[in-house]
Amino acid sequence: MNSRTELSRRRLLFSAAAMGLVGLLPAPSLARPGRVMRQIPSTGEAVPAIGMGSWITFDVSDPSLRDARVPVLQAFLEQGGALVDSSPMYGEAEAVIGHALPQVSGGEALFSATKVWTPGQWFGVQQMKHSAELWGVDRFDLMQIHNMLDWRTHLETLQEWKADGRVRYIGITTSHGRRHDDMVDVIRQQPFDTVQFTYNILDREAERRLLPLAADHGRAVIINRPFQRGGLFDRFERHPLPDWAGEIECRNWAQFFLKFVISHPDVTVAIPATSRVDHMMENMGALYGRLPDAAMRQRMIDYVEAL
Repeated sequence: MNSRTELSRRRLLFSAAAMGLVGLLPAPSLARPGRVMRQIPSTGEAVPAIGMGSWITFDVSDPSLRDARVPVLQAFLEQGGALVDSSPMYGEAEAVIGHALPQVSGGEALFSATKVWTPGQWFGVQQMKHSAELWGVDRFDLMQIHNMLDWRTHLETLQEWKADGRVRYIGITTSHGRRHDDMVDVIRQQPFDTVQFTYNILDREAERRLLPLAADHGRAVIINRPFQRGGLFDRFERHPLPDWAGEIECRNWAQFFLKFVISHPDVTVAIPATSRVDHMMENMGALYGRLPDAAMRQRMIDYVEAL
């Protein structure tokens, strides 16, 4: 998220008094009850429905900026998060995650997820090994093929690695409006545990085919760009959060946007990204409390589309 978006988001925060609520969510332990958990269909393993992305936000090389990411990851874990998503495409992000992990507590809860993003089997294997070195992990919980690049080649490798216990889950990704037809075919025909694509309150194309298809074929769904890469904050910064947002325990726009995403019954995890602890705390607030039902989801859509 760029500095303009971060500042815009800060201006969006509403005081608890203005919403008739007192204080922020308390800092929970990992055992705090009431987390929204979702199952990975292929195994039944439960994961928290809010994860953490690392694109742009963790792509920093300055030592002071790397150190500043440590409390961000710490806040994520303290608030009950688990799935951290990255990629070799994200510059220094994997190295920064590897820098932060030894310095945080609660790392045993980590669900490590990264990607392979290169053509060719040999290059893919080398890249995945290098990612493990950067993270400092023995194996990844999830290895995904980034933007479907040379996916047939990498799928063969990943199936072997999964059978050997070198990864626990395998997945494939795309983003908003890109290669959705190809993704449909992959979901129908290939044995991926997870699929990742874009979905948010304004970009709802995935509702038409990808989300129901993933559910029908037993694929876990990871949602990228839940904030439209910060565009949702830029667009709605001038507008108040509706009073009725308190009915689903939303205290800021971040929680409003995230609860819309994870309330879809076919979504497993959303992966917002931030470089700030206060914004991480807001994001993780969406992991707790009431979620919108179908009628409330439509009310949320109608509200933002009318602004």
